[in-house]
Amino acid sequence: MTVRDRGLEEVDHDGRRARRDRNRDAVVDALLELYSEGNLAPSTDEIALRAGLSSRSLFRYFADVDDLTRAAISRQHERLRPLVEIGVRPDAPRLERIAALAAQRARLFEAIGGTGVVSRMRAPFHPTIAVELAQARSLLRSQVRRMMEPELRALGAERAAHALAAADVVCSFESYRLLRDDHGLARPAAIETIVAALGALFPEEGS
Repeated sequence: MTVRDRGLEEVDHDGRRARRDRNRDAVVDALLELYSEGNLAPSTDEIALRAGLSSRSLFRYFADVDDLTRAAISRQHERLRPLVEIGVRPDAPRLERIAALAAQRARLFEAIGGTGVVSRMRAPFHPTIAVELAQARSLLRSQVRRMMEPELRALGAERAAHALAAADVVCSFESYRLLRDDHGLARPAAIETIVAALGALFPEEGS
């Protein structure tokens, strides 16, 4: 094989790999779009149609539906990473910290949307998803602890543990979806509810 032939073969190989990566990304994006529209269990035909591929070709890029789901959830976690930032310092005034925490959870959970529901549905059956979900929950819990550290410190160990657990629930994806879906609250009202709950858990000193 000549140097020229080897070069053409490498170019062809790189082109096939780039095309495979584009198609794989298109499938993942299609699934995430369907989740965001409320279709939490789309068929392979629906996914392929949205991605602009044939149903038969879909699993050239993924071993099965579970493999695709894991890839989509991982992609969503990466996309949402910038929304994890709260935007205020832990030494800011109490009400400012509470308001910023509640607003950040609304931004994050609105963006997560259907993917958050699917990840919780699939986690008991898929260790990879379960680990990612546990890590995400641990990160969000640590944010509550850091934002409310002055108030937690003033409560003492036992009461602080209970208050942190309650605040973690109040600030969770599950609680936010209950406020939005089951109670029919608009986003601003859901934020106000979280702020009120956190304010009750962490009242001003002496109140």
